[in-house]
Amino acid sequence: MELLLVLLRAVAAIANLVIQLYIYVVIARALVSWVNPDPYNPIVRFLHNATDPLLDRLRRILPLNFGGMDFTPIALLIALEISRQLIMTLLTMIMRTLTGY
Repeated sequence: MELLLVLLRAVAAIANLVIQLYIYVVIARALVSWVNPDPYNPIVRFLHNATDPLLDRLRRILPLNFGGMDFTPIALLIALEISRQLIMTLLTMIMRTLTGY
């Protein structure tokens, strides 16, 4: 039982870290888009490759382009934060159930 709790805590910490890092990548992508970056720069290419799959799907579902401004990264940040909170809450509830608190 104790091993399962340690494993769940590790999964929660890793999930939290991965989502938080992806949030930073999305923010960096949004900041880079305000300037005219070199599309062949490896950092710019990484940011685009890391965020384009989710942003493109979200753009198909929610067209959030108004006046030349793309608000899709904001919607993605909100979705990521909601996902993070849900995952952390569910894992915390499972851990509490296992410990009996």
